[in-house]
Amino acid sequence: MSTYTNCQGMSRRNCLKLGLGGLFGAGLFDALRLRGLSAEAERAGTIRREADSCILIWLDGGPTHYETFDPKPHAPKEIRGEFSPIATKLPGVEYSQHMRRLAALADKTALVRSICHDQGNHGAGNHYMMTGAPPRIPVGCGAFVSFHPSLGSATAHARGNAGGLPAYFSIPQMSRSGGPNFLGAKYAPFVVPDDPNRSGFRVRDVALPGSLTIDRFTHRQDLRRQVDRMQRITEEAAGDPVLGLDEYYRQGHDLIHSKEAQQAFDIHSEKDAVRDAYGRSSFGQRALLARRLVEAGVPFVTLYDGGWDHHVGIFPALDKRLPGFDQTVAALIEDLEQRGLLARTLVVVLGEFGRTPKVNERGGRDHWSNAMSVFLAGAGIPGGTVVGATDPRGYSAVENVKSPENFASTVYRKLGIDPGQMLYTPQGRPVHLVSDPKPIDELFV
Repeated sequence: MSTYTNCQGMSRRNCLKLGLGGLFGAGLFDALRLRGLSAEAERAGTIRREADSCILIWLDGGPTHYETFDPKPHAPKEIRGEFSPIATKLPGVEYSQHMRRLAALADKTALVRSICHDQGNHGAGNHYMMTGAPPRIPVGCGAFVSFHPSLGSATAHARGNAGGLPAYFSIPQMSRSGGPNFLGAKYAPFVVPDDPNRSGFRVRDVALPGSLTIDRFTHRQDLRRQVDRMQRITEEAAGDPVLGLDEYYRQGHDLIHSKEAQQAFDIHSEKDAVRDAYGRSSFGQRALLARRLVEAGVPFVTLYDGGWDHHVGIFPALDKRLPGFDQTVAALIEDLEQRGLLARTLVVVLGEFGRTPKVNERGGRDHWSNAMSVFLAGAGIPGGTVVGATDPRGYSAVENVKSPENFASTVYRKLGIDPGQMLYTPQGRPVHLVSDPKPIDELFV
């Protein structure tokens, strides 16, 4: 299993921490106002669900916009870098040289080139893009922060479990801000760390250990239920985290007995041609697993891919990495379309920010939150859409500028969730789901 780290040396294992941290509410007047607007919208039936599921491909570390979807071929060499642009299916729109398969799908997909924010470190940028809420206090680059429920947790809260499977999966780990915050562990992602590219792949939490029979397992569960009858001191207290963890572990127990789960994780039943199309890599086979999960009815799957923090040697690193990335994401979109799933599945590709315009003295690019690209497909998104633009040198988003709040609101709207609604903490404090609930209109018909 590969171990990618970012510039702060944070490894994959560090990211398995579950964010249940502090929270901050808004003013009561605004809370009541937005709550009323949300209820009014629901009564009017204006929140139309266009997606049953979302696959969010998270490129942890901050992928470069220059070497992916927003090349600047006419900029000086120290800005444009070593890669050449290639034409896409859209006249006048170019991607970078390794995005060949996705360039051929440009007429069926969408690209937002003008999202920007002011959080230029991993901890804060991750939180902002993964939740749609900026961190409320200064956050260090290596911090694990959770001031707000993540997109996946809020979706699980709104949609609930489907078909005997948890509503929110994260593969192979949880992003540092991918947790539920005050919603509780019940809405944390079900993490699948196992590598489906390895022979004998099995999900440890969906299969019994070889030494444990189903009778012994059931007996242990009965014993636990007997212990759980004891009155907990805090059982009646609002927001008891133990109760949420009980629900989380119950999901794991249910998965062992779930035929739907066993079937969804049986990746070996896929034809070799399909597996080859995704790429016989950990990332490729995890993308295939994500498709199998949404096919089984899971509303939200995060596909976490680390190692995009290229401060050093960005061009040789991406020469090796981008062709496989391009193949996998294109195969996912084509496979979903062939199976009739793309129309009801939102696919999103992003990270926490973009990279600096000038290549540094170590041959890399550093953090840059003034400009980034977000790639989308499916769920009724108008094909061939390019939203916004950066300046000719890629320094800043300058045309039709969008915020992380606009991005989060778009995801929620596609999933039929009102971004303007209020959530309530266990203590009764109102919290905006998204403080600015305006979506990116160009991504809706």
